[in-house]
Amino acid sequence: MTDSKRRKGLMAASAVLGGVLVLSACSDGGGDKEAGSAESSKASQAKVDEAAAKEVSKARIVISPKNGSTNASINNAAKVTVTDGTLTEVTMTTADGTAVEGTLSSDGKSWKPDGQLQRSTTYKIAATAKDAAGLEAHENASFTTVSPANSFIGNFTPEDGSTVGVGMPVSITFNKPITDRKAVQSGITVTSSSGQEVVGHWFNGQRLDFRPEQYWAEGSTVTMKLALDGVEGSDGVFGVQQKTVSFTIGRNQVSTVDASTKIMTVTQDGKTVKTIPISAGSPENPTYNGQMVISEKFKETRMNGATVGFTDDDGKGEYDIKDVPHAMRLSTSGTFIHGNYWGADSVFGNANTSHGCVGLNDVKGAKDPKQPGAWFFNNSIVGDVVIVKNSKDTTIKPDNGLNGWNMDWAQWKAGSAV
Repeated sequence: MTDSKRRKGLMAASAVLGGVLVLSACSDGGGDKEAGSAESSKASQAKVDEAAAKEVSKARIVISPKNGSTNASINNAAKVTVTDGTLTEVTMTTADGTAVEGTLSSDGKSWKPDGQLQRSTTYKIAATAKDAAGLEAHENASFTTVSPANSFIGNFTPEDGSTVGVGMPVSITFNKPITDRKAVQSGITVTSSSGQEVVGHWFNGQRLDFRPEQYWAEGSTVTMKLALDGVEGSDGVFGVQQKTVSFTIGRNQVSTVDASTKIMTVTQDGKTVKTIPISAGSPENPTYNGQMVISEKFKETRMNGATVGFTDDDGKGEYDIKDVPHAMRLSTSGTFIHGNYWGADSVFGNANTSHGCVGLNDVKGAKDPKQPGAWFFNNSIVGDVVIVKNSKDTTIKPDNGLNGWNMDWAQWKAGSAV
């Protein structure tokens, strides 16, 4: 072997040995260090996790509605609860910082605002709780209540706590059209202490009335419960009302006006207590027939014919009486039973002269309690029934006023959505 070949062989052997050495260095020395480092890292993280776990409160706070919610209820949505701990502080404010008063439960497990919230308002809630070890937990949320544009309410009659006549229906007028009538009607219950069956009837998409088959039993109590909070009355429009109202039915007074004999007979609990001469609508403007319910009472009121379509050639009302005494409304379209001081005494009981109202003899100023108009006014309450018969006009429509009694029971029930 020449020196040149020997040198090449040594270089090759050296390269192989060098490669082995390099490979040995990577697999042995470096591997031990990395394995040790990984194990050390895991051990350290476990200690960190263990320490962190020891420092975190076990109390779990839940705020309703969820953070970022919209169209939230103004009645029941806002609430804070905690498990594995007790609430120590809850603050609720509007977006501008106005505080909302609330009450913490006696066991410290829940909190809720004291009153109804405002519509279309953003609220912020911040809550703090402690667990058994005294460690604190914190939670925050913000939500926005339903807006007027996305909610509906029902204006109803009669008022809570009132005493009304036997003919008074529960009448609800909604401020927006209702398309899901079943859902809305299902959220309303009307019951009577008399045990009478009470059924709702939709006259249109915004009016829902309730009544029994016969007049309410005198002395009974009628209760209406509105559970409309969160009920979707139409697409994207929700109810916000949640309340209970009740009213009392007074004595049973029904007054029957005979437009032919021009006499009104007043009965209470089935017994005649008064007969009163009247003047009904003239042959040109007869009074509606049918069962009508007194819906409003005014000691004095103005009556202008122009408001109900009775005008002269100049467009002004055929009459404009600024102080009609003892007036009680029987229809939305303008039918009243009222005192009349401008007609001669001889008219009452002998001639029908009005534009469709029922007139009773009275004096200007409504100050003489002995007048027939005053007597009837003082002895009548909202909800009393006035029946007109033997007039040459048609029967009043059931939705013209609170006059659903002019619909038979089968027809009435057919208008229910439930």
